[in-house]
Amino acid sequence: MNRFTRHIVFPLILPLMFFAAAFSPVEVLGCRNRGLLALAISFISGLLALGTAFKGIKERTQNNSGSYWWVLSALILAIPVVGMILLA
Repeated sequence: MNRFTRHIVFPLILPLMFFAAAFSPVEVLGCRNRGLLALAISFISGLLALGTAFKGIKERTQNNSGSYWWVLSALILAIPVVGMILLA
């Protein structure tokens, strides 16, 4: 598995799940369940974003050349958190 798949494709799954839940019709999941699902995905994504950000900082302090991949993953994982703030 290359870095692109690990740091770009896999983190993109959570924002796609978030927007699929947030923009699904009310008749599919119901209003409350849709909101709770979007909130749970956003919370999990925020925790993972913090973890990858700390990993990126750790890699950066060790002068590792791959630290920008971790920062990019953290930015992708922060998308649902920002989306939740804007949609709420």
